[in-house]
Amino acid sequence: MTSDHDERPWGNYTVLDEATDYKVKRITVLAGKRLSYQRHARREEHWFIVHGAGRVTLEGEESNVLAGTAVDVPVGAAHRIANTGEIQPLIFIEVQRGDYFGEDDIVRLEDDYGRASGTQ
Repeated sequence: MTSDHDERPWGNYTVLDEATDYKVKRITVLAGKRLSYQRHARREEHWFIVHGAGRVTLEGEESNVLAGTAVDVPVGAAHRIANTGEIQPLIFIEVQRGDYFGEDDIVRLEDDYGRASGTQ
């Protein structure tokens, strides 16, 4: 078990648990911020929103999410989550399943912080 923590331009995450075939993170997105629009080749993700309100983009389709909402992100699907609140953070638990969880499995299609690495 681990408790890695990392600060990002959009908020932060803490790794709650990991093994060879899964990783669990608590992700906090600051008010008005969003993660990059990205895809992964070697992992799927399951998000469970625990606090706040946001908007998920999955393969170009947008949907609003609130606490209690679950979102499944298949392997290879382009995805992003944004905090639509003005004050409160958006907090969700992310369960990654696959055979590799490295940062180099992230292809950023769009990014608000100049980190885009690919095109659609």
